[in-house]
Amino acid sequence: MNEKIGVFYGSTTCYTEIAAEKICGEINSLTNSKNTSLYNVSSTSVSKMNDYKYLILGIPTWDFGELQEDWENQWEELSELNLESKYVAIFGLGDQVGYPEWFQDAMGYLWQKIKNQGASMAGCWPNKNFSFTQSKALNYEKSEFVGLPLDDENQFDQTDNLIKVWTKKVLVEFGISNIE
Repeated sequence: MNEKIGVFYGSTTCYTEIAAEKICGEINSLTNSKNTSLYNVSSTSVSKMNDYKYLILGIPTWDFGELQEDWENQWEELSELNLESKYVAIFGLGDQVGYPEWFQDAMGYLWQKIKNQGASMAGCWPNKNFSFTQSKALNYEKSEFVGLPLDDENQFDQTDNLIKVWTKKVLVEFGISNIE
């Protein structure tokens, strides 16, 4: 694989960071390469996204549908990026039991912002095997999430498999070759 992928995440409690690391590992395994770079938006400007054609972004939803603080701190700078030539997939972490009315809302906010800036979006995920009341991360038909929803609070045992299947799907949708 010649294409480099930038994986950017914000993480307060380390769960999103761990998921981002697993996604990088899975990409490297599937492509037999080390062409992924991992960035925490708490210490890296989102302007670094300009260096990549392919992006994977990770964001947790906090409390009552709020953005994670590191993403929130760069929200305006994110608006200044030209993403028209970029391919982007998003994953999110949320708690469908503790916050069923706001499950994965931050992923929906980030997806909308990135899409509005012209990025080609990848990585939708079926709305199956989740139990919540509302989410801003669902498509208009409410049949799919706009990215990969992870719930390490209530479905931790499913995370690794979801990441494995989703990552392969994203690479195919990105059109990246050498997937074994």
